[in-house]
Amino acid sequence: MRPKFVLPVLLVLLALSVALPAALAQGDLGSEGNPIQVYFVPSVEAQTITTGGEVMAAALKEATGLNFEVAVPTSYAATVEAMCAAPDSSIGFIPAAGYVIANNRCGVEVVAAAVRRGWNVYWTAYIVRRDSDIYTYGDLAGRTWAYPDAGSTSGFIVPSVELQAAGIEPGQTVEAGGHNQVVQAVYSGEADFGTTFYSPPTVPGAAWRIGDLAEPYDLTVDESRIGEDGNLYVGDVRILDARANIRETAPDVVDAVRILRLSAPIPNDTLSFGPDFPAELRTQILDALYAFAQTDGWAQSIGSEDFYGWSGLAPIDDSGYDPVRLQFEILGLTEEDIFN
Repeated sequence: MRPKFVLPVLLVLLALSVALPAALAQGDLGSEGNPIQVYFVPSVEAQTITTGGEVMAAALKEATGLNFEVAVPTSYAATVEAMCAAPDSSIGFIPAAGYVIANNRCGVEVVAAAVRRGWNVYWTAYIVRRDSDIYTYGDLAGRTWAYPDAGSTSGFIVPSVELQAAGIEPGQTVEAGGHNQVVQAVYSGEADFGTTFYSPPTVPGAAWRIGDLAEPYDLTVDESRIGEDGNLYVGDVRILDARANIRETAPDVVDAVRILRLSAPIPNDTLSFGPDFPAELRTQILDALYAFAQTDGWAQSIGSEDFYGWSGLAPIDDSGYDPVRLQFEILGLTEEDIFN
């Protein structure tokens, strides 16, 4: 006579024999069957991000042995949605406003922020055509405004706060879909003004400082040109703001589009993790990213000026983004206002 416990044990073993192959196929986080999800916002050309993101993913895999899957959702809102839908397996390279929303919605956690040529902040550039009759900030009232995306910190949130504080009400608005598209809209005359990211230019023999001219050059003296390195220059000054991103299709973009003014400084974009991402893997990946930032491969990835132009990254905590939260409060904006 068989013991009574034999049948239950056999049933458990049978269940495990069915479940085990499925579990092995899925695997632990970072396995081929369960890669870590890496999300980038579509602030520049999606193909540029995808190509550079794959360079990063390959470097991280070599350093950690983990597998990564790169994705560029269709909008800033979709990026936040994707991270919140994968709380234990997602990494996001998201700007300040997107981070604040993601943190509020599902607890996404920032661990580091971009550094661009020594700066841990960046700016909004208000751009207009050089032949425009817009000469002062107040002249923007009633004019057509092109911005990248309602979730863009420099492209929409910050200028919205500043325009409202100045009592300036634009006319028609155009959500262009990205910073490159904003520059193109102003360049082609589809919009009277646009708001894009601004990174200071590289000026030979001098460091750009807060308070300096947004355009420290004289187009009546120095011509704009594409250098032998493929970058955009005016004389020997290298242009690093959003206008440089359309230099291949519009090499005369600096001749045609000028910067009207800059915003107040903005906290840099974030490297953030899903709220339930394993702490041990988080540390491992972050260490690998710091090491990757010291290699030539970084310039082919997120360090490329055609990608996000990060020179490196540095630790930061959540409180660093309190100024952005304050801007939301000033505008009375909710997540639905921004993303819908």
